[in-house]
Amino acid sequence: MSTEPETTEQTGPGTPDPGADDGLRHDGPVGESGASGGGVSGNSAPEGGAAAEGDASGAGTSAGSGASEAEGAGEGGASDGGATSEDGASEAGAASGGGVAPDAGGAPEDSASAGGSGSVEDGRSGAEAEPSDGSDGGKRSEAEAELAAQRVERERIEQRRAERKGPIESGGKLSGTAADLLAAVRAVESGEKPSAIVFAEPGPAPRRPAPEPAPRPRTVAPEAATAPAGPAPETVQAVRRVLARGGAPEALAPQVAAALGEGAEERLHADPWQLLHVTGVRPEQADGFARVLLGAECGPDDERRGRAFTVWLLEQAALAGHTALEAPALTAALAQRAVPDPEAALNGTLAEGEALVFQDALEDTPATEEADEDDGRPVRVLVGLERYALAEESLADGLARLINSAPKEGGSASDWERAAASAQGSAAELLRAVAGHGLVLHTGGEASRVEPARLLVEAGRLGLRAWTAAHSPLGRDGFGQLLGRLPQAQEPSEAPEPAVATVAGLLSGAEGPGRNEDGSLALDLLVVLDAPQLDVETAALLVESLPDGARLVLAGDPAVLWSVGPGRVFADLLAARVCPQIASRLPDPGPLGELVSGVGAGELNQVTAPGKEVVIVPVRDAGEAVHRTVQLVADSVPRAIGVPAEQTVVITPGHGGAAGTRSLNAALKERLNPGPGRFGGFDPGDRIAYSPAPGRTLPGQVVKADAEGLHLSCSGAHVVVPKERVESQLRHGWALTAHQAVGGRWPAVVVVLPGDAAKGLSRPWVYTAFSRAARHLSVVHGVEQALPRAVAEIPARPRTTRLPALLKPPAQDPGTQEGTAG
Repeated sequence: MSTEPETTEQTGPGTPDPGADDGLRHDGPVGESGASGGGVSGNSAPEGGAAAEGDASGAGTSAGSGASEAEGAGEGGASDGGATSEDGASEAGAASGGGVAPDAGGAPEDSASAGGSGSVEDGRSGAEAEPSDGSDGGKRSEAEAELAAQRVERERIEQRRAERKGPIESGGKLSGTAADLLAAVRAVESGEKPSAIVFAEPGPAPRRPAPEPAPRPRTVAPEAATAPAGPAPETVQAVRRVLARGGAPEALAPQVAAALGEGAEERLHADPWQLLHVTGVRPEQADGFARVLLGAECGPDDERRGRAFTVWLLEQAALAGHTALEAPALTAALAQRAVPDPEAALNGTLAEGEALVFQDALEDTPATEEADEDDGRPVRVLVGLERYALAEESLADGLARLINSAPKEGGSASDWERAAASAQGSAAELLRAVAGHGLVLHTGGEASRVEPARLLVEAGRLGLRAWTAAHSPLGRDGFGQLLGRLPQAQEPSEAPEPAVATVAGLLSGAEGPGRNEDGSLALDLLVVLDAPQLDVETAALLVESLPDGARLVLAGDPAVLWSVGPGRVFADLLAARVCPQIASRLPDPGPLGELVSGVGAGELNQVTAPGKEVVIVPVRDAGEAVHRTVQLVADSVPRAIGVPAEQTVVITPGHGGAAGTRSLNAALKERLNPGPGRFGGFDPGDRIAYSPAPGRTLPGQVVKADAEGLHLSCSGAHVVVPKERVESQLRHGWALTAHQAVGGRWPAVVVVLPGDAAKGLSRPWVYTAFSRAARHLSVVHGVEQALPRAVAEIPARPRTTRLPALLKPPAQDPGTQEGTAG
């Protein structure tokens, strides 16, 4: 699970004169004129609808009032700390290609922002997940159980790492391999030696043989882990006094105490830049706090400042999806942050053990003659935070165990073959692959889910304990309905029915088969749907929880948005080709399927929609976009398409701006469920987006409010949100961002594209938003040519990860390779 916060505003490309009209509006139906520049074609607004009929040319110029707040790392939460764009790339994190944007990530809209003196303004971080008084809010929530399970797993990983290599004490000097590697980094960065000579390729770490892997410690059941306790009141009070002396808002005290732990006040007083550990605090704000607290002792060359900025940049890169950064990009970003000696700052951070350095061989780069003579290859030097390094290493080890292990017997080979023979096409291929392999990848669109469903049914008949884990409750419920519709599932059988859970529920123990005595999940086959949404920490925890001999199938659509958290596990596995990959040949049906398939291929095709499956509504500005959206949801779609408002969702690129989720939800609430909002802005009957943890969104509805808090109904589950967490964990949910909507589908979807959203569009964003519609899609179109341009030219932003290098098989001496294929 990811712990990143939500996003800040991302300014758009500019807004033309809202009064201008270029005369591109037409009176003819959309199906005839199509979309300007090869855009989407469909019908006009539904009969009697609010939107004027016209094509998708994006009639007129767009004029959004205010910048669109780009969605990102914390999609699904209500907090606004951190800065990330829709595809998970952070404005405050690394730039495309692994660099770090020098001026990235403005201060979070709802948390501390920079004042004129550089000090932190009064406010609280929107990503705060704990009550401000440091209490645990009563009973342990699902999020706390999940965090506790992650903490236990992380401790286990750290213990295993410590057994392999002695720890580096804070403030101590490096020795051995670490010291040699640090010296090598300095040599490469100073230009004294080429990297290919400095870094001789080390011997590969042996992978687990895995036919009979040695017993290893397991993650304990989440029920056995205690909920994280808040900071002690006396610690919070002591931190509050330090903040007051430095001119920072005292409201940050609980977050600072929680982030810095025991002795937080001493640590903060000794190193004011530790304030950067609080989500939403910016470097210039920490500088202002340090100037007040330290006075004349404060300077830009302070080594504490350099270390803190280095760690902060790595954390921002993680919000962008990177698990590590290339050392040159990191030092360049430090220089742009006015760190006088970036190399010294980086080396100091490494020496203190606050970050780790790695070197990966570049297989695709031809080696020079000098490198060949020294038996060396070009390498890249990466720097990353320990938590993500441990997660990627643990994930690579766990995947190697699955790949190299013999799967548990569940039926004979002939039984599996009979099951495959009864299926057809790629479904049969999937059954055969799972029969003999511990790890299998399955790719395809929405229609392809029938193939993992068929696999689940057949595996149950063969005696395997088969489970499916989906990204969201909506995906879980939808897959459960699909299983029930399969003819094979309706045939009489003594096998237990295949069960479905969410990934978060499976790991926390709230859902799923429970745990074996050794702490592993009590199952033999696990199919993970929406696999592109797995970040490295969640994937590592999931793989380490599988028992020996289990089979894992990762299934998903590689064209959707990547995970909110760092990493791109599914894409890295597809590129590594270390296990069987089954590509479904089942296309998504109808005009919607044709449209979405074209977007995935980089083309915004014109489609014929006789049943009004696709409707384009051109608008001139953000105000008109909000007006048309409300009319579509409340009147046009229910009347012309037959889908009620409660089964329609609105998707827009960001939370802020004149047509972001906040503005749209306010307008939709006023029309669909007006009320005073007496309970933290909410009323019974409001649709909500509940985020129990950053990066996870549970759509639901407000039931009531009382002294316990706000009572919600989320996919049939009753949830109580304490009043002190309502602001940070709840948003209204008629309108969502694409990252919040991923993993779910609705009968009708209205995608809103105001003019100021053009900068945040990409092919994965458009694909994800359009593919959430099951029966009907309306596109409120105000971005003109930006839509077809995004589909054709803007792929997912690259992410720097170490998993591909860790997944490579051990290098062999060329003299020992006999009969191997390339």
